[in-house]
Amino acid sequence: MTLSSLPQPTPDPAARFTARSTEDLLAVAPAVLGFHPEDSVVMLTFGGDRAFHARIDLPPPAEDLATRRRDLDHLATSLIAPARRERVPAVALLFYSEDPRPAEVAWRRLRREVGDCGIRVLEAVRVGAGRYHPLLDRDRRLRGVGVPFDISAHPFVAESVLDGTVIHRSRDALVATLGPDRVAQGRVRAVVDRELRRGGVPELVLELLAAGTWVRALVERHVDAGTLPGEPEIARLVWTMQAVRVRDAAWGLIHRADARAHVELWLGVVRRTPEELMAAPAALLGWSAWMAGDGALAWSAVDRCREADPAYRLAGLIAHALEHALPPETGEMEFDWAAGLADPG
Repeated sequence: MTLSSLPQPTPDPAARFTARSTEDLLAVAPAVLGFHPEDSVVMLTFGGDRAFHARIDLPPPAEDLATRRRDLDHLATSLIAPARRERVPAVALLFYSEDPRPAEVAWRRLRREVGDCGIRVLEAVRVGAGRYHPLLDRDRRLRGVGVPFDISAHPFVAESVLDGTVIHRSRDALVATLGPDRVAQGRVRAVVDRELRRGGVPELVLELLAAGTWVRALVERHVDAGTLPGEPEIARLVWTMQAVRVRDAAWGLIHRADARAHVELWLGVVRRTPEELMAAPAALLGWSAWMAGDGALAWSAVDRCREADPAYRLAGLIAHALEHALPPETGEMEFDWAAGLADPG
């Protein structure tokens, strides 16, 4: 079960959508998530200390009572805890499911939880098969039959496209953007095997300083130009970043103001990196995506990182930030990646 908590991933962090109808809410969800949700619960928040929106997998039906309770406890805690922390007074809950049963079970649990917290539910609907089913409406027939809708030409969707936000048809389609370029991967691996593996990963002070300085210059140049390193440069980049201190030289360059440019760089690098060297570039993609407000992409990058190294610490930091709906501003930091690396000469 995955949670994606994120502020609106728009180029202008101050931009806000003003929803006045249920269809507006249904158009907001993919615009802020970056994909059209399926089998999900989406929570949109209103009036809190900080605007944020969250998505979590809708728990499937479970025959075992203990499993059902565990899944619902996780669902409620993951959504309600950040809403309480940010003192959110009102939410809208969107349940995406073709099957009404899991949506109704999740709705009953969340309705009780938000009520206990004094949070008002402005709207609650189940969404499926081109219809939304208003769960707050007292008309049982309307809840059952639903209301047809089409947001393909909605102004919020059009605005997102104009702003450069890509809305993928599903979360799987978003994950597919991280899919490997097998040909490029092979060429990068060949450079590693031919030119780098024999020399080993940087360990000595001078090696770390030289590698970190080179990495910073490379990343800054390509981020500024909006370009992607060539395969020999990617090979050297991902090989040397196995040293955490060298990775930190690149990590310290990521700030909110240019996070989207770092996303584009690291997305291109990840697609060309051999799986055995994936941990560092995938983690940097995840951090960049979180800083850019793209929680769904950040989660996908965390998953790619953990496939290579389940215990990678930077992936754990990103996951913690996403699970607790921490604002990207908390990731702004200044640190000296070379601190303590004295030149022995």
